[in-house]
Parts: sequence; C-alpha cells; structure tokens
Amino acid sequence: MYQQRQSIFSNIPPVVKNLLIINVLVFMVMSLMPAADRWFDANMALYYFSSPAFKPYQLFTYMFLHGGFMHLFFNMFALFMFGRTIEMTMGSARFLFYYISCGICAALVQMGVFAIYIHNLESLLPAEAVKMVVEEGWSVLQSGYNYSDPDMGRLNAFINTPMVGASGAIYGVLLAFGFLFPNLPIYLYFAIPIKAKWLIIGYFVLELVYGISGSADGVAHFAHLGGMIFGFAMLLYWKRKGVFNNHWFF
Repeated sequence: MYQQRQSIFSNIPPVVKNLLIINVLVFMVMSLMPAADRWFDANMALYYFSSPAFKPYQLFTYMFLHGGFMHLFFNMFALFMFGRTIEMTMGSARFLFYYISCGICAALVQMGVFAIYIHNLESLLPAEAVKMVVEEGWSVLQSGYNYSDPDMGRLNAFINTPMVGASGAIYGVLLAFGFLFPNLPIYLYFAIPIKAKWLIIGYFVLELVYGISGSADGVAHFAHLGGMIFGFAMLLYWKRKGVFNNHWFF
C-alpha cells in the first residue's frame, strides 16, 4: 500500500505537485494561525485598484489563497485530475506560464467588471460620499462594519472586499483539457460519460449566465470566464505556431 501511494505521488509532474503543496500549506497556515490568516488576507488577497490595501503583486498571490476547505478542495481536485495531463502535454515550463497567465488575466477581467459596477455606483453618490468610501472604507470593513447607506455599502464592498482563489487559473486548465482532448470522455458523477468539449462549453455557458444574472453572489464568475477566454486565445496562438508539433488529440 505504501509503495502504491508513493508511486501515485511520484507520478505527479513537478509544477502541479508544487502548486498542490503550496496551496495546501498556505491554507493550513491560515487555518491554524489567526494572525497569519489576517496578514495573508490583508496583504496577499486581491483588492480593487483604488483600495488602500491594493498592491500590484496581489494579481499573482491571490490565486494561492482560498476562502474555505471546499473552495480549496474542488480547485486542487481539478488541478490534480486535469493539470497532470496538460503539464505532460505542454511541458512544465509552458504549463506554469499558462497557469499563472490565466490566473492573472482572470483577475484583470474580474477587476474590469468591478470597474463598471463601481462607476455606476459612484454616479449615484455625491463626490463627498465617494471620497469617504475610498479613504475610510477599508478600515470600516476591517472593524466589522459597513455603511448604512446601501449604495455606499455596495461601493465599499466592491472596492475593499478581497478576491481569493485559484479558480481563474483552474478554469484555464479545464479549457486546455477540452481544447487538447475535445472528444475524450469525462464521467460525471463517475457514471455519465460526456465529451470534454461539451462539458467545457457547458461550464462556459453556466458561468456566463451566472455572471450576467448576478446569481451565486460571492463567486467571481467573470474571473472564471476570463481564465477560459485567455486560455483559449493562448492555446489557439500556440496551435497555429505548431508549438505542440501538431499532436492534437481528437
């Protein structure tokens, strides 16, 4: 039994293996050490550009933090299931570049959507109220409160509520699997076979519907879409350049 477990772990390619380790370790530190949890949340999670807590490197670090065990589990399960094949197909260096790029572009897309929401809310408020939210809103949320005015409260939430999670990068990995192996069956609930391309298209449509309708508040649907769209563009470019030596699996 020990040898079997060792074999399974040793067969994970290096980038996927290290991403799994880093994400799990960060989650454990944040779960076991409240001071570390607050520090990671204040410094490594991604805040909107006009938030006093925003730092440019957060576009990278946010994807190594997760909001709960199930958030971490589903992201890492998908990375384990699909990322291994994609890394072995692309090569480790290209896969790492692809993964990180999808995560960063996913964040930028979500921030762009937030910019639209924030602009609309700012147009409803006097300039003094907007200035108050920008200058004081982060500390108000840190103290456990928010503004009683609903528009100020929503504006403050958009600007000063952090985004975390590897989901944007993971959706890029799922897109890559459907792109490279479109007719490979994936078994839903371990019983129902569906071709990878139809599953990925279904995910895309669902995320688009949820994002436009505003369903499932607290989920960055446009980040998921951003990871998929950027991943598709990158893979299409690489395919046309013959990066994979035309070894595509249909």
